[in-house]
Amino acid sequence: MQLLHHAKLVTMGEESGSYGLIEQGALVIEAGRIIWIGAESELPARYADVTRRDLGGRLVTPGLIDCHTHIVFGGDRAREFEMRLEGASYEEIARAGGGILSSVRATRAADEEALLASALPRVDTLLAEGVTTLEIKSGYGLDIDSELKMLRVARRIGQVRPVTVRTTWLAAHALPPEYKDDRAGYIREVVIAGMQRGHAEGLIDAVDGFCEGIAFTREEMAGIFDHAARLGLPVKLHAEQLSDLGGAAMAAQHGALSADHLEYLGPDGIEAMAAHGTVAVLLPGAFYTLRETQYPPMAALRQAGVPIALATDCNPGTSPLTSLLLTMNMGATLFRMTPSECLAGVTRHAARALGLADRGRLAPGMRADLAVWDISHPAELTYRIGFNPLHARIVGGELV
Repeated sequence: MQLLHHAKLVTMGEESGSYGLIEQGALVIEAGRIIWIGAESELPARYADVTRRDLGGRLVTPGLIDCHTHIVFGGDRAREFEMRLEGASYEEIARAGGGILSSVRATRAADEEALLASALPRVDTLLAEGVTTLEIKSGYGLDIDSELKMLRVARRIGQVRPVTVRTTWLAAHALPPEYKDDRAGYIREVVIAGMQRGHAEGLIDAVDGFCEGIAFTREEMAGIFDHAARLGLPVKLHAEQLSDLGGAAMAAQHGALSADHLEYLGPDGIEAMAAHGTVAVLLPGAFYTLRETQYPPMAALRQAGVPIALATDCNPGTSPLTSLLLTMNMGATLFRMTPSECLAGVTRHAARALGLADRGRLAPGMRADLAVWDISHPAELTYRIGFNPLHARIVGGELV
């Protein structure tokens, strides 16, 4: 048992727009959980002799949660980025071997050790900014063995680094060349068959897909979600990024944890998400990289009471972003989210987007996943650009 004291505690309770700040706070940790939190002046006598750690008046938030990443992949797309800025068309880039299929080739060719070695520097950059929980998707293998290889690497990241990893099966990301004329075959033989195998091996925490004109239809994704439900796996969906195909509404009706991107989300989708408690995960890194002009419907999401999360969407093509703090700033600057909304988006609402009820807030019973910051007010986490004020991470009650 230990007592953390002399701290400003940002509890991120359920009150909308509130940090839940305790100016001179303390909390008691036992067996990796918070068992008491409050004003230091109100500390119960039974904790008076507990081992103490003085935090020097620093600010403490829940550990940050990056709830949407593609952080395991082979190769990189830097040359493609350069070609695009030099004026090359999408077709020219594709002919030169670029696009998502270049990531597929590199991911298929890499073994687990190579994928782990390339992912860890990206992961470490996130951890250095206070991340304690990380979601990692497959989606660059597009065959069963390569997709499962990605998820094994994701599991290993959670073993070799002090971070909780939640894995997501995203075989329904794109069609590989060998199935370009057989969509139904790919869904049957790779997406669903691989889901069954990955579930049997304990590699899958949730199922995702890309519902878009260039990827999979709403009806195709509904069938995939029906199979996930039979396996007891929760679902989520990349939806309404480039057009409104009704994917978010369909996902919400399937009880989705989240619908992600959402620039083209319409009233029906918002209504369904609000009714079913589906979290809106906004991804400003992709919005920025693609120089989008269609903004997610922030006012309507707020009015409907839809929880809003933020994530890096770290991936090699459209969001090569490994800073959740910069993501928060983008959420404010690009999407006009308030700093308290941005912090809720990477704590309380991000936890909900992963179906995790034991983190994202500072309260009795919650996991003792904490970030300790050298700042005086929580708005500074969103306000600054390219500045990391992290003092320490505490994961499951342990300083790491």
